[in-house]
Amino acid sequence: MRKLTLSLIAGTAAVAFGGGAYAQEAPAPQREMTRAAAEQRADQIFDRLDANHDGKLDQADREARQRIRFDRVDANHDGQVSYAEFTAARARFAQARKDHPAQHSGRFGQHGRGFAGRGGMVRLADADKDGVITKAEFEGAALQRFDRLDANHDGTVTRDEAKAARDNMRQQWQSRHEAGDS
Repeated sequence: MRKLTLSLIAGTAAVAFGGGAYAQEAPAPQREMTRAAAEQRADQIFDRLDANHDGKLDQADREARQRIRFDRVDANHDGQVSYAEFTAARARFAQARKDHPAQHSGRFGQHGRGFAGRGGMVRLADADKDGVITKAEFEGAALQRFDRLDANHDGTVTRDEAKAARDNMRQQWQSRHEAGDS
């Protein structure tokens, strides 16, 4: 029973403290962003997510990242996470949030949910729905997102355009939420 409890704690810690590479969304622009910069950012994110560097995102990459996150929490590398290791990891995460708040902020921060959550960008990027995301699919999805944000189609997303898109998405979500409650 104790091992099961510790395993559940470890799993929770891995998700909560590891940042979940698949659970990341490209942050909303802090400044203007050009289409070329968006493409470069997509390349950087893809390269970071492609843990085994085989040019595609698949289950093997997810498992490799989960192992890395678990190993960060399992300080003595015995394959189990003790309560002391769990609380130490939690303290490190809290300190990281204080030291770098922009990387750990809200839904669209580095540890947000939108990147792979239900219908997140990673799932939407799988154009042929084969369960594997190629670099071309990933970049295409990122550029589609950029084009949706670029309201005046001038090749640059301004802070105002990004804010308007977020406000619009929030309004759509609220409408769907209210319709579901009726």
